[in-house]
Amino acid sequence: MASEKRSALNKELLFLILQFCNDEGYKRTSHIFERESGCYFDMEFFEDLVLNGKWNKVEKYLSGFTSINDNKYSTKIYFEIRKLNFLEALDKNDRAKALDILMKDLKVFAQDNEELYREMTQLLTLDNFREHELLSMYEDAESSRKILMDELKKLIEVNPIFHGKLKFPVIKSQRLRRLINQGLNWQHIQCKYPQPNPDIETLFEDHVCQWPHDHLFMQSTDNPQLDASLPVFPSSWFCGPSTVTQAVSREDICVSGPITSGRGYNNHIVATTSVNMRDSNTMSQNSLLGAEYEVASTVLHSGRNHSPESSVSDDLPIISMNNGMLQNFEPVSHTDLPKTVARILNESSSPMSMDFHPSILNDVHLLVLVLSVGTDIGDIGLWDVNLGVKMLSRNFTVWNIGACSTMFKTAMMKDPCMSVNCIAWSPNGSFFGIAYSKHIVQLYSYHGVTDVQQKLEIDAHVGGVNDLAFATPSKLQLVITGGDDKLIKVWDVITGVQMHNLEGHEAPVYSLCPHCKDGIHFIFSTSVDGKIKAWLYDNMGARVHIDAPGLACTTIAYSADNKRLFSCGTNKNGESFLVEWNESEGDAKRTYQGLCENSSAVVQFSPIKENFLAAADDHVIKIWDMDKVEQLTIIDAGDLPANPHIRFNKDGTLLAVIASENKIKILATAYGLQLLNASVTGFVNSSSDVSDGPRKHVINPSSSVANSGEADAHVPTHVINPSVANSGEADAHVPTHVINPSVANSGEADAHVPTNMSYANLSASLQNCDEERIKDAKQKIIDNANNKSGVCKIIQISMPSQCKSLQLNGYGEADKISRLIYTNAGNAILALASNGTHLLWKWPQNDLNLSGKATTDVPPQLWQPRSCSRMMTNDLTDSTPEEAVPCFALSKNDSYLLSASGGIISLFNMLTFKRMMSFMSPSPAATSLAFHPQDNNIVAIGMDDSTILIYHVKSKLKGHSGRVTGLAFSTAMDLLVSSGEDAQIFTWNLGGWGKCKSKQLQFPDERIPVRGSNTMVQFHQDQVNFLVVHETQLSIYEAKELGCVQQWIPEDSTRISQATLSCDSQMVFACFIGGIVSIFGASDLQLKCQILPISYLPYTPRGNVHPLAVAANPHKATQFAVGLTDGAVIVFEPQKPGNSWYLAEYEPATASSCLLQDD
Repeated sequence: MASEKRSALNKELLFLILQFCNDEGYKRTSHIFERESGCYFDMEFFEDLVLNGKWNKVEKYLSGFTSINDNKYSTKIYFEIRKLNFLEALDKNDRAKALDILMKDLKVFAQDNEELYREMTQLLTLDNFREHELLSMYEDAESSRKILMDELKKLIEVNPIFHGKLKFPVIKSQRLRRLINQGLNWQHIQCKYPQPNPDIETLFEDHVCQWPHDHLFMQSTDNPQLDASLPVFPSSWFCGPSTVTQAVSREDICVSGPITSGRGYNNHIVATTSVNMRDSNTMSQNSLLGAEYEVASTVLHSGRNHSPESSVSDDLPIISMNNGMLQNFEPVSHTDLPKTVARILNESSSPMSMDFHPSILNDVHLLVLVLSVGTDIGDIGLWDVNLGVKMLSRNFTVWNIGACSTMFKTAMMKDPCMSVNCIAWSPNGSFFGIAYSKHIVQLYSYHGVTDVQQKLEIDAHVGGVNDLAFATPSKLQLVITGGDDKLIKVWDVITGVQMHNLEGHEAPVYSLCPHCKDGIHFIFSTSVDGKIKAWLYDNMGARVHIDAPGLACTTIAYSADNKRLFSCGTNKNGESFLVEWNESEGDAKRTYQGLCENSSAVVQFSPIKENFLAAADDHVIKIWDMDKVEQLTIIDAGDLPANPHIRFNKDGTLLAVIASENKIKILATAYGLQLLNASVTGFVNSSSDVSDGPRKHVINPSSSVANSGEADAHVPTHVINPSVANSGEADAHVPTHVINPSVANSGEADAHVPTNMSYANLSASLQNCDEERIKDAKQKIIDNANNKSGVCKIIQISMPSQCKSLQLNGYGEADKISRLIYTNAGNAILALASNGTHLLWKWPQNDLNLSGKATTDVPPQLWQPRSCSRMMTNDLTDSTPEEAVPCFALSKNDSYLLSASGGIISLFNMLTFKRMMSFMSPSPAATSLAFHPQDNNIVAIGMDDSTILIYHVKSKLKGHSGRVTGLAFSTAMDLLVSSGEDAQIFTWNLGGWGKCKSKQLQFPDERIPVRGSNTMVQFHQDQVNFLVVHETQLSIYEAKELGCVQQWIPEDSTRISQATLSCDSQMVFACFIGGIVSIFGASDLQLKCQILPISYLPYTPRGNVHPLAVAANPHKATQFAVGLTDGAVIVFEPQKPGNSWYLAEYEPATASSCLLQDD
């Protein structure tokens, strides 16, 4: 019995070593170890070898587990592998290799089946082994390997030799490291003279702390009074009989050099054992929170706070070792924290909540950085942070009192006062919502600057609405609310319909945190009684129940990279807790020190990008490195309440904090100051850092106001421009916000400068002041649609006779054409309809069409093979047609078609229309496809979960924040370019599939993209530049640095449905939602020609018909086709033969050919 246990433990040790090798990236070592130990058969690795035809490595790996004669299943496995190797050699006409395989590898099977061996020998005599009736179905190496792999899987699974070796056991991450760490902890506890910062130099010997040189400052561990100070973790942290695992924190045992003699310690050595159990009610297999049985030990030191929040779980790395095995990383520099007061915004009432618009502040875009603010009297405002002025203000009013509940009306009659509890932007910045102190939630749509429209008013909760957050699960635009009635409600932003009602809290809901992890959308919520719950978007109740540290009223937030979870809260006793959570364990991974022990209100906090945490406490802003429990620094902005509300902008360059006297202070990093100053000249002297002590609010300490030694009683506290008072004296009439640097260059400020300037007038004034700078900040690319003469001549086609066109129709009632492509041979057009059906039109080769290529002179045939009675149709199972993004890709030889319509990806044979295989059922669903131009075995697949899968390479590329809708390869640049609905462009290296560059598309003012707008990319013929198509613009980018070379933006709100380059990359064919088809010069994106709907849709009423897809002929530069919403396809060519649709190819304009001039 004991030997069996030892054997089982030895096997588990093998698995731990395998896990360690995989975690450290020693893949080759791992597979060698698998083969030599025989403990685990990696089916995925084996499949990769088979599909790539590495037959010697296949047999070598297999030999570690079984041999040919072990049993009938093993014999069959070896035979099938060697048989396919033999056939592939024949297929390549390598008869010498085939003969060698036959004589060496296959002869071993001859004694059991001589007839079969004889038939295989005869194959050597055939010119094409497919002539053998049993091998007539052999297609090619790729498909045959897939068929073989399917059979091998079945044989391996039924083979008893492989039983228990096909599934890797579920082991917690870094388990071997954790065991080593626990052993080191135990050894440290046994030390006679344990040191607070032990230097672990080796694992080859037991750790022993040496007698320190400063032992006179050490106290004996036998002190009987120490027990009174031992920490006790409250069992209420978790539901059920669970306790929190205690361990040595990273700060307790780390290498920090020799212990100085001037530092004294009282060492408290305590060995504790705790069993960590979790609630059985978990979210799913991808559990958000959980725990495990674990034994650990703790080393405590006097002089530190031994409250529960000071202990940390034993997640590695913990101990810093000289050999670098377990590293303790250097703290991140905090010089880029927002320390400088750049703006002070004055509200008329007390601000309660605020939120930055999610735009990213950068030096190319964003003249207007918007901060939304809600006050204690229900007012809301939008501030232009760049200018420091309020753009818009709205007083609270009920939009539709008749639709409100009687309870709300009664509450308002008793107390008409209304306060804003929360104001928040949607992730894309197109909406913002306000949660009020009584019942009501109001949503606005935002279209830029001051264009704000009422969207929804919801009587959401009984009592106050305490928090509000936006989320987009399953591409739905939702708003989530939590209130005093203990409920969480989920609403559709577009329709106002309540989607879910989440019940389970026993106290008012305090905060909400929607999130998505591993494709699972969920909501964290907290209540005022210190409970934390997690919910899915259904009405099935909470999936996770956990107690907040200290049962504190808590808020939850993820780091900017969405990888780390934090919470901060304050309980009824004024104790505050700032904690990082271990999501997989369900316990506190790290508790940060330095918060005030007697807070008068709930401490507000926020992560700063991926590096820091900020909490507003004790009248200052305290900063922590996320990886260190000790406080890093403080930022004292001056005149702050005890626990002010704080908010960072998206890129962490600006911090808004609510100050005393209805003020909001905007603090900026050095980079943030530069960007703010880039939009308005002379705003702030960036040398004005906020120190750690109190100060006056004169921004520039070098100005004459500060240097005079005495401040004039009439000088305002918010002097923005350092050049206001060069004379050494400030005029009593200088306004509170001095913006324009030219106001007082004479040494005296004009007494008539208005103190209250309108936002529009101020913005116009600034534009006149520094027009060129503002232009550069808003947009670096200037549309050069006008030629040198200043006149752009555009030919407009409004009659059918002005161009050649040919309409192609399908059978019956067709759905709209979603995608369109020419075959690479140029003799057919393939369309994908929204119902998943493919339509293939082929041009015949006859006396009327000698070339057999696509032409408008001869109609094609809607073609399908005689052997197949059905069209190629995508599997729409589990897909939602209105949400699906149809996509397809054609192999270079036109033999294979990859296609998906929101469901499974199908591979079709273009000659037979048969579905050869299906793979990757949603979710996630494929939204874009692209074959590698030189290898049909490599396919890039863009997904609706924002990832890109490189099929057969098994790489997953991450970077987009929305579904990936465009993919294009450049073999010249060795790059893959991707684009998505997030309006971002990424480039990826084809060598290692690493990310090279990324770029955010810039949108024109007040041109807000429609939700779910797709972005598509296509490489220019030079393989260096590429076309970017978005509904708001056409752009040409260069691939190396992602610089925008040319850009065209419609003058009105017309939306582009799709566009493509001509085969010679000299023209761009674009179709629009309104039905117009436009032709541009690709070199300058200058509009050359317009084809009006009346010229190709003459037989109306089909007023709602317009083109959705466009494709260019791969051989004839002037020919292209568009797919319409009614299922038809129109092929266009110029009336006169030539290489261009341009005006130069035509005779002077006549009555039938209108010439437009662009003023």
